[in-house]
Amino acid sequence: MDRREMLQSGVAMTLAATSTAAFAQGAKSDAAHEHHHHAASSKYAALITATSDCSHIGQICAAHCIVIMGQTAALTGKGDKEMAACAKGVAQMLATCQALLSLAAQYSKYVPKMAALALAACEDCEKECRKHEKEHKECKDCAEACVACARECKKVAA
Repeated sequence: MDRREMLQSGVAMTLAATSTAAFAQGAKSDAAHEHHHHAASSKYAALITATSDCSHIGQICAAHCIVIMGQTAALTGKGDKEMAACAKGVAQMLATCQALLSLAAQYSKYVPKMAALALAACEDCEKECRKHEKEHKECKDCAEACVACARECKKVAA
């Protein structure tokens, strides 16, 4: 089986599963349908929003750091070590926030421990981004997102 056949099989199985689930869901009467949307009222709703925002803004900052490091290297033949530290801080924040986001969405028992780790990563990322906030809007935005995320992490951290 080549790659194309594997992809087609995977898509077909996904569509079949989705169709079956949709059919089964449609077969229920409206009176029997008691599906609740818990995410909006979740005790982790604010944490989910903060980690999602921080991850999104952090991706922009990380990409910006890479561009700046590349431009500096092209002009001087050397990389910008300060931007490298910022990029590393953002990358570590992204890893922890994305893991926390996933765990919080699942109501995992590991949320408090992961929130403590994400809190530390957000604080470190903020420190690095603050060094560049006057020259780079992306760094300022990331630092602010980290502050908001850290605030929510503190509320649930173990």
